[in-house]
Amino acid sequence: MNEEAKIRTETVESVEAPPRARVSDVDDASETAGEKLSRKRDYLEGFLSQQATDVAAGEPGGATYDAVIEALKDIYDPEIPVNIYDLGLIYGVEVSEGSHVVITMTLTTPHCPVAESMPGEIEMRVGSVPGVGTVDVNLVWDPPWDPQKMSDEAKLELGML
Repeated sequence: MNEEAKIRTETVESVEAPPRARVSDVDDASETAGEKLSRKRDYLEGFLSQQATDVAAGEPGGATYDAVIEALKDIYDPEIPVNIYDLGLIYGVEVSEGSHVVITMTLTTPHCPVAESMPGEIEMRVGSVPGVGTVDVNLVWDPPWDPQKMSDEAKLELGML
């Protein structure tokens, strides 16, 4: 413990250059700066001109799916000032062909006072989304809800973050 740490330094004349990471058919010395710039512009223009792939309405990112999620975010737990989606009560949203929506959800506890009314409210709100036909709400207790299922926004709202 009484030994002092000694730092040794070494002086070198030169360091060998590391190998190039890019493989090129063109010798870099023969390519002018203008050619390099035009090659970079071509790449950027190609990237920016790409069109987004079409997402089916019922898939995540699709219009119907996103509208269902927004409808769920408008429903609040009466005891907690956070919407049920950010609270982590929604375990799954499936939109099948024919505009049939199946929502798998839970409640904070099995003895929640809204256990009878919440599934009906969700069915009514999601059923009013344009493009949605029928709605089934499956209330499950496994896995049980815990505060770790909340979004960061909900945790921040409740002062848990």
